[in-house]
Amino acid sequence: MTPITGLDLTGFTEREPGVWTDAWGLVLSVHFFPLVPDLPARLDEPERLRAGLARGAAGAGGGLIEAEPGAVDGVPAVRQLIKVPRPQGQGQVFLGSWTVPKAACSTVLKVQAAEGATTGVREATVMARVGPAAYFRPHPYAPGLDGGLPSHVADDPQWDAHFPDHPLTRVRAVLHRLTPTVRLDERFKALPPFGGAAPEEPGGRGWFGRRRNR
Repeated sequence: MTPITGLDLTGFTEREPGVWTDAWGLVLSVHFFPLVPDLPARLDEPERLRAGLARGAAGAGGGLIEAEPGAVDGVPAVRQLIKVPRPQGQGQVFLGSWTVPKAACSTVLKVQAAEGATTGVREATVMARVGPAAYFRPHPYAPGLDGGLPSHVADDPQWDAHFPDHPLTRVRAVLHRLTPTVRLDERFKALPPFGGAAPEEPGGRGWFGRRRNR
């Protein structure tokens, strides 16, 4: 079960409880973690939060594209866009999510899509337009960050209109569309707020029960 009680699933087909796909191959899922959230800082500490999330993504071999505190159904939350290498083959997987943390649990809405057989077109095109010197940059949230996938301007939203079928464009757009449709259980909304991360437990986090939304 998750606290997400409502969600506009137009265009999505359920594949298993709590998991849906659309015609373009996007995967939408909802999750619940009955543990103190492992966010690196409080939501009212955006600089520390973004830097910690950037380090976490890089440490896992990926790259944080965006992290923005906001709200889901009026509850404080953080939105993330992350890129990771495809587990098999070339290219990348792009993941967009909202994490809604509470003091002792959290719920997550996630959208993800992978590059297909053709990869790197967006990156190569943008590099050709802006030049190599302006293409790569220090990570905007953690300038001295090493490791993970590099930060570059091709991931910026200004390029989405030029690449409407790119998985990053689609993940960003679907997450934006879904956000105002999410409804949370009033009992979850009334729980004590998130006040800071607890130490990571041995074995790390796992995906927990998921609930179908209507």
